[in-house]
Amino acid sequence: MKNKINPIIWPAILVFTACSGNKKAASIAENPMPANMVTLTQEQLKNADILTGKAEVKTLSATLSLNGVIDVPPQNMVSISAPMGGYLKRSQLLPGMPVKKGEIIAIIEDQQYIELQQNYLTTAAKLNMLQLEFERQKALNSSKAGSDKVFEQTEAEYKSQRILFKSLAEKLRFIGINPDALNENNISRSLAIYSPISGFVSKINVNIGKYVNPTDVLFELVNPTDIHLNLKLYEKDINTISIGQKVKTWTNSNPNQKFNCEVILIGRDIGPDRTVEIHCHFDQYDKTLVPGMYMNAEVIVENKSSITVPDAAIIRNANKDYCFAVRANNSFELVEIKKGISQNGFTAIESANGTEINGLIFVLKNAYTIWMQLQKSSENE
Repeated sequence: MKNKINPIIWPAILVFTACSGNKKAASIAENPMPANMVTLTQEQLKNADILTGKAEVKTLSATLSLNGVIDVPPQNMVSISAPMGGYLKRSQLLPGMPVKKGEIIAIIEDQQYIELQQNYLTTAAKLNMLQLEFERQKALNSSKAGSDKVFEQTEAEYKSQRILFKSLAEKLRFIGINPDALNENNISRSLAIYSPISGFVSKINVNIGKYVNPTDVLFELVNPTDIHLNLKLYEKDINTISIGQKVKTWTNSNPNQKFNCEVILIGRDIGPDRTVEIHCHFDQYDKTLVPGMYMNAEVIVENKSSITVPDAAIIRNANKDYCFAVRANNSFELVEIKKGISQNGFTAIESANGTEINGLIFVLKNAYTIWMQLQKSSENE
């Protein structure tokens, strides 16, 4: 006897079957492959030439690229002028020529030098005479043999002449003439100008025969033994620099020759271009470095141990950075990370959402191959 289904319950069976199918499909739809996961076949893995491994802990150093010029402190740069003006009679200086402290670098002539020396010697002679007269009047006044008024006038004139004598002596010293050695036999119309420092000639602003005023700068001399590097630092990087940091610098003309410096001063005044000046002292002076020379520089601003992966392990997309973490069954999960400093092909990383990444196995090579497969999988869904 065949079993027959009651026609009344047949629609119910169909409804139940359909509902069971819908629930199964709904379950699959609710648990799809995550959008950040991709699974590769063995053949795909073989063709992709993927290398996996743990992130390494490395000590990385970040560098900051700067530029600036060779500079000298104010005390090492001297402007030479003629104290009382005059005509330049002689000078053999040339730009770049070395000079020694105390060396005669120019001879200036003018009649006012003669007049100053004349006034000094004349005043000295009058002072001697007034001193004798003052002592005589003083003796007479003390014995009541002389007039008080005459004594007072003599004393006032004597003191006035003594003041004039001392002021003229200081004027002579100011222009480089020793008043103690001056007499009527060595009056000169010429004045020697001596170098106050040892160094080299930076600028020459006069020529022979030209009349110069006391305010005119004849020469500029530089003592290069204390030259330093003046670098421009943007305000956003101020906190990365500290006194004592090491600097490597080089010229555009010879980038292979590096000079070592150390930061000695950090400016506190931000200029219109939003930069501050930092001053660096050279470990060893090199005569090829001259004031005003343009220099490039690198400063080591960070040196710490970090979790790192090769640069090839990092994928950049939509202003975010990712790495692929290895999961079971040939699956790979896209993990968002934050990049740190980079050096020698490695980059420091940390989790973007605070999860632990130390100990994870990452794709270290050909990560972009997996990225392309992930994009294909997303398009086919």
